[in-house]
Amino acid sequence: MGEILILTKLTLLKILLLEIHLSDVNKELEVSINGFKRYVDRSRVISTYFNPGDMVWISTNNLKSTRPTKEISERSLGPFPILKKFSTHSYHLKLPSQWNSIHQVFHISLLQPVETSSILNRYQEPSPPIIIEEKEEWEVSQILYSNLKRGKLLHLVEWKNYSQNPDIFTWESAKNLKNFPELEKDLYELYPENPGQ
Repeated sequence: MGEILILTKLTLLKILLLEIHLSDVNKELEVSINGFKRYVDRSRVISTYFNPGDMVWISTNNLKSTRPTKEISERSLGPFPILKKFSTHSYHLKLPSQWNSIHQVFHISLLQPVETSSILNRYQEPSPPIIIEEKEEWEVSQILYSNLKRGKLLHLVEWKNYSQNPDIFTWESAKNLKNFPELEKDLYELYPENPGQ
């Protein structure tokens, strides 16, 4: 025979209290989930998307520094142009040829857009030097002229990111520019009469 369910006033009261309690628990759970969501969303990457040709800074979080402590290391390097977009979260950058040990594809969380200044003729701080074989090297923009002085070949060098200030051109020994043979070749193609060819 089937069971007969007899509900007393006490049983009905308990069921009603459980339903109220369950409703309160669900509301508190929803408040808690929304609080966690707000906390997690604060640390998520803002959906910034870049296009090929955009200039970006690279975060130095995963790059090895020669500085003694993290506090005095650079926070970002660059700016570098984006060559290709692999997905919404990874980009191929054009890095200097001296950085051949660094993979050129970066996650979006390591990139920051370059902010252009609204101040007219504002001086832009130059990029930090490149470290090659544990020595600092500044990136050369172009070799402007060459000259022989006391039998030594010297090149007049324009440094990258210093072009806003013409006083930054310096004479450098050809030995110091051995990592830039393509720039020397460009100079002699433009000015074949320059010494040192």
